[in-house]
Amino acid sequence: MAIIKNQPSHEATVWRKKTWPGIFELILAGKKKFDLRLNDFDVKEGDVLVLEEWDPETKQYTGRKIEKKVDYILKFKLDDFGQKKEIEEKGLQIIQFK
Repeated sequence: MAIIKNQPSHEATVWRKKTWPGIFELILAGKKKFDLRLNDFDVKEGDVLVLEEWDPETKQYTGRKIEKKVDYILKFKLDDFGQKKEIEEKGLQIIQFK
C-alpha cells in the first residue's frame, strides 16, 4: 500500500540534488512542477530541494541552482499496487495536473 505523507510543521532541511540540464530547464521555465527521486533520503513537506544543474557529459556542475520548497510527497514501492511485473515491463509515467 502506498504511504501518503502529510507531515506536521518541522524545521526545514535543505537537500542538495543533481539535476540534468533538460530537466533543469523545464523546472526553471515552470513547466515541470514535480521531481521523481529514489527514496534514499528522508525528505519531508516544508523541506527545501536545491536542484543543482549537472552536466553528464563533462561530469561537472554548471553552477546553476534552483531552490524549491517541498509541498507534497508520495512514497511507494514497485509492488504496492500489485503491479511490479507490469511496471518492470512497461515503466512508469508521472502525470502532472494543472
